Amino acid sequence: DVSSDRLEHLRKTYGIIIQKSNRDAVSQAEVVLLCVKPQVIDVVLAKIAAVADKDKLVISIAAGVTIARLEKMLTAGPRVVPVMPNTPALVLAGAAALSAGKNATQADMALAEKIFNSVGRSVVVEEKLMDAVTGLSGSGPAYVFTIIEALADAGVKAGLPRQLALELAAQTVYGAAKMVLETKEHPGRLRDMVTSPGGTTIEGLHALEEGKLRATLMNAVAAATARSRELGK
Repeated sequence: DVSSDRLEHLRKTYGIIIQKSNRDAVSQAEVVLLCVKPQVIDVVLAKIAAVADKDKLVISIAAGVTIARLEKMLTAGPRVVPVMPNTPALVLAGAAALSAGKNATQADMALAEKIFNSVGRSVVVEEKLMDAVTGLSGSGPAYVFTIIEALADAGVKAGLPRQLALELAAQTVYGAAKMVLETKEHPGRLRDMVTSPGGTTIEGLHALEEGKLRATLMNAVAAATARSRELGK
């Protein structure tokens, strides 16, 4: 960190080694996490390249930054693992996808998975799928936050107090997601379980289809995926 006060707080609170220089921090580390925006990744890599050698495992969460780009900049030959996590890691419910660089070992991948499983769940994918992961789960929480906000607004319009509407909307999305993960049932089957003939749910679903919700969400993922590819160039 550049702030002396912040460094001292971290040292006292967690008993960790502190540095003002990325180069010095990397030189003392076995595992290096690159948690920076893709727009500044080249500057960061240039400063640590000399000390990020083959004994280091470098894990990058910079969106769209390819293995080839990381390995080209890190000329001393560290093992590289790019990862795309998402913000629900803040509440231990993150989703992360990992890929293996050419020098990454099984032990490296197991360690990287352990790190991200500690704040959610992780999967290993081929690098060519990482842009799609970015568009879906990397950016996905923002789509869901928007959906929750819209559901809450609808509840308010129907007469519910704002806070109650928001709580019900968020819990409903949470519960639906948990059912998909825990039952392993197809979402369409779970949807059919709550859709009675001539009932309220089918009326709501019809309105969603008229509003092209599916197409809009698919377009959002496609647009974010395309942007991830652009950032990686």
